[in-house]
Amino acid sequence: MSARARGALLLIVVTCLWGSTFAVVKTLGQLLPAADLIFWRFLIASVALLPLVAWTRRHAGRAPRTPDGWRSRSLWRDGFLLGAWLIAGYGTQTIALQTTSANRAAFFTALSVVLVPLWLVVAQRRRMPALLWSALPLAVAGLALLSWEGGALVVGDLWALACAVTYAGFIVTLERLADRHSALPFTVTQVLSVTALALLWMLLGGAPTLPPASAWAPLLYLGVAATALTTLLQTIGQRSVSAAEASLIYALEPVTATAFSFLLIGEQVGLRGALGGALVVVATVLSQRADAPHAETPAVQVE
Repeated sequence: MSARARGALLLIVVTCLWGSTFAVVKTLGQLLPAADLIFWRFLIASVALLPLVAWTRRHAGRAPRTPDGWRSRSLWRDGFLLGAWLIAGYGTQTIALQTTSANRAAFFTALSVVLVPLWLVVAQRRRMPALLWSALPLAVAGLALLSWEGGALVVGDLWALACAVTYAGFIVTLERLADRHSALPFTVTQVLSVTALALLWMLLGGAPTLPPASAWAPLLYLGVAATALTTLLQTIGQRSVSAAEASLIYALEPVTATAFSFLLIGEQVGLRGALGGALVVVATVLSQRADAPHAETPAVQVE
């Protein structure tokens, strides 16, 4: 198997893991408040990344020192800024899943892929590409069909749209900062920043408590597999797969989310919802093929 094929396979695994999280988070939302869920998930991810950090630091002495060390102020400043965007995305999505279905939340969240080039077109005052003009009405039509199938819009749908907006902001910010730092330190500072911000959010809600016994298995899955492991696999996979090819693979995330939502919690999508979801996927692919500049896939994805 070629390096490109292995990289694509790793990214497919990442997409499937991301898709599975919507059903898991929706189930956990019945046991834990949003702040507690995010805190424990990212605390577990932080602990899971420690062996990799220790290994790289142990072998760092064999390689020339880089100016971007762990004590770099700019590393922690930029990591905290992206962590703030991340917790906004994770928080709005977790709240959304309390009142809307997992598959609908996945397709609503996928709108962020369309919003990124639109955001950059506005910010950089560029002419909007023709493909992006085509993607926007398709995305709106797809979301309308998804909403029509499930009845009137619920507050969770609005939170999911907020997630799409905040995650688009994360990607745009990451594009500006990604080249300044090494991948692993930058990823770790983001994960630690989300953990600290979630702890503060949790403390504002009252005295923290340990999750119930039934929540630990899904929390471990989210922290280890869907956060720490996906970050590592994504970093390895994109070494041999272009950003354009990776974007096409990631466009399948809401499809995998729908499949896992059916398998894990029995949610079903009707004809209108399936058509709406297909339109959203087509819109995300068109937006990624547009000539507008857009960010590389981020180190940590909202799922």
